[in-house]
Amino acid sequence: FVAERICGICSFIHGQTYCQAVETIMNVAVPPRARYLRTIWGELSRIHSHLLWLGLMADGMGFESLFMHSWRVRERVLNIIEATTGGRVIFGSAKVGGVRRDIDADGLKHLLKELDGIEQDMREITKVFLNDRSVQDRLCGIGVLPKQAAYDLGCVGPMLRASGVAQDLRKLGYAAFDEIPVEPITRPEGDCYARCVVRCEELFQSADVIRRAVAKIPDGEIAVKVAGNPTGETITRTEQPRGEVVYHLKANGAKNLQRFRVRTPTFANIPAMLSLLKGCDLADVPMIVLTIDPCISCTER
Repeated sequence: FVAERICGICSFIHGQTYCQAVETIMNVAVPPRARYLRTIWGELSRIHSHLLWLGLMADGMGFESLFMHSWRVRERVLNIIEATTGGRVIFGSAKVGGVRRDIDADGLKHLLKELDGIEQDMREITKVFLNDRSVQDRLCGIGVLPKQAAYDLGCVGPMLRASGVAQDLRKLGYAAFDEIPVEPITRPEGDCYARCVVRCEELFQSADVIRRAVAKIPDGEIAVKVAGNPTGETITRTEQPRGEVVYHLKANGAKNLQRFRVRTPTFANIPAMLSLLKGCDLADVPMIVLTIDPCISCTER
C-alpha cells in the first residue's frame, strides 16, 4: 500500500514492482491468471497516464479544448479501472503472491467494449496532436536530444525511445509479457514532437496488449498463500508509463525491510531535461519540461 502511493498515476505498477521484488526473494510463483490481470491493469495505467500527459501538453500550449478532450477520454479509462478494482487512482489490487481481485467473463467483455470506444476517441485526439500545424510549430525541432546523448545521460521510457534507442523493460517478460511480446516504439528525431508521437502510438499498443491479454487469459487462482517474512536481496525493474523504475529490496527475515530504495523514471530523465533547457528560448521551456512527463511526487517522495 505504501509503494502504490509513491505516485498516483503509476500507482498500480509501483505496487506490482514491489510485489515482484518480494516474490523474487521468497521464490513465490504467481498464478498465470494473476500475471495476466497485472498486465491488463498495468496497460490501463499506461493509457490513462499518457492521456493525462497529452492533456497537460495541450494545456502547456494554450490548447485548452484539446486538454479537456484528452482528460474526458481519460475519465473513461478510470471508469474501467474503478469497475474492475474498486479504485480510480490507487487500485490496491496487487499483492504478494498474485492479485486481490478477479475480473469475471462479463467484466472482461464490458472492458473490451469500452476499450473500443476509448480507442476511437483516442484516434480523434491524437490526430490533432500529430497533424495540427500549430502543434507541430511548437514541438518540431525543439529540444532535440541525439541518440548517443540520450543513452549517455541515462534516459528511460519514451524520452529514450524518441531518440532512437529501442529499450522497453516489458521485453524482460515480467507479468504476462513473456506470452504477449511487445516491440519498443521508437522515433529517430529526438525532439519534442518525437516524444509526443511515441506516447501517442503507445496508447494503441497498450490497447492491443489488453485485447491480447483478455483473449489469452487462463482460468485458475488469482493468488497463492505466502507465509513468513522475506530474507534476501534483489533488484527488480519494470516499465512505468514514464520509463524504467528500479526497486532495490533487502530483507533479513524481520517484520520490516532492512532496506528499500526506488529510482523513478522522472529522476532518470532530469539530467537530459537540464541539458535541453540550456540556451533554449523561454517559450520552449514548458514544452521541454513537459515532454519528459515529469512526476514530482515520484521524485520528491
